[in-house]
Amino acid sequence: MEQSELLFSFSSISIALVLFVAIMSFNELSFRLGRVVQASTDDEVKALTGAVQGSILGLLALLLGFTFSMSMQRFDNRSMALIDEANAIGTALLRVQLLPEAYQPQAKSLFKEYIKLRVQVSKVPLDEKNVRMAFDGKVAEIQNQLWQLAVAVSKEDPRPVTSGAFTQALNAAIDSQGKRNAILRSHVPEPILFLLFVVFVASVGIMGYSSGLTGKRITLPLTLVSFLITLIVFIIIDLDRPKRGLIKVNQSALQELILFTRD
Repeated sequence: MEQSELLFSFSSISIALVLFVAIMSFNELSFRLGRVVQASTDDEVKALTGAVQGSILGLLALLLGFTFSMSMQRFDNRSMALIDEANAIGTALLRVQLLPEAYQPQAKSLFKEYIKLRVQVSKVPLDEKNVRMAFDGKVAEIQNQLWQLAVAVSKEDPRPVTSGAFTQALNAAIDSQGKRNAILRSHVPEPILFLLFVVFVASVGIMGYSSGLTGKRITLPLTLVSFLITLIVFIIIDLDRPKRGLIKVNQSALQELILFTRD
């Protein structure tokens, strides 16, 4: 699985810190620029600058809400995908009891190993591609063994209420694993994040410039606003990283399945 995005190679905390420093630095430069042109700027231009400031802040609020909604939706999708996979595996595990007794021990053993692998790979960050590929290979091998078992059972017992029900549940479990992997790769596009950063820096910059035109600093309120918006950006990025951030999907639904595989 490829992760070619530039931001993905950096932690969400480091991105937030760099963004905050860049914002404050640009604000200071903008304030000094405003002080330089203060004497040659009339009141009408100052009023227009205030109007532009309000427009950019409104655009920033719109982008923050839009991006936060995107990241939150993807977090919810990952949570639901995990629950769907756990339910699909649980259903297949229950339908093992419909198989002939000779096949049940092998099926239970394979499912036990399969669930353990799915729990283990859920703890591996997406940027550790080699480790995840190794786990995916093991998962695919067990899926193949379970499918071959289902084929053998179907030949011996072709009834739809026994082997047919198990095969259907196994197919759903395999499909849910593929769907969950696809959802893990879905995240907020980087161009949207870069646009958010640019508007963020521009909005604080115009606030500094406007302060420079009036000759009065608003350091504390501006720092507080910058910190709060940076915190929101941090949450957006953290929600968008299913395996690396501080906010992670609860894996208990999958972990609890291990209890059902015990003899």
